[in-house]
Amino acid sequence: MTDSGFTQWVGTLARTHTRRLAAVARNEGLTATDALDAVQEAFHTFLQLPQARSIAFEDEDSARLLATVVRNAARNMRRRHHRAQPHETFEDVSLTNEGPAIDELISQSEEHVRLLGCVDMLGKVQRHVVTLRMLEQMSGDEVARELGLRPGNVAVLLHRAKKELERCLLE
Repeated sequence: MTDSGFTQWVGTLARTHTRRLAAVARNEGLTATDALDAVQEAFHTFLQLPQARSIAFEDEDSARLLATVVRNAARNMRRRHHRAQPHETFEDVSLTNEGPAIDELISQSEEHVRLLGCVDMLGKVQRHVVTLRMLEQMSGDEVARELGLRPGNVAVLLHRAKKELERCLLE
């Protein structure tokens, strides 16, 4: 494979898989910005691997290897971040529970279960819109592209879903 063919393949690979790879990094506990850094670091590592050229144009194999490299990069970043944080000595640790009371935790849990029940009552498309916009924090344009809708339609679906969730929670 020529260098220009390899470079084109890498460009296509990056455009095709970046969002999914960022989701892999986010699942490892990274913020959105750190997830993109992990993906970039993974691409850099991937390109230095001898196997990269041998699996060129093997989309499934290259995607799997890239996902593994991203997951490893994300875990390394999380570990380095944790180690850079100041750690408390044992003497500084308080054994008293300063968190919310058990009654408050139970109340929050019940509210969470009610919200999930309300989300389950939404239509399939509304559930997807709410999930992508609110939980995965994608923009309206990104959600529209992902679901094959117009951005205005996504905004209307999100608005109606929020109203429906509010009504359900007040019942």
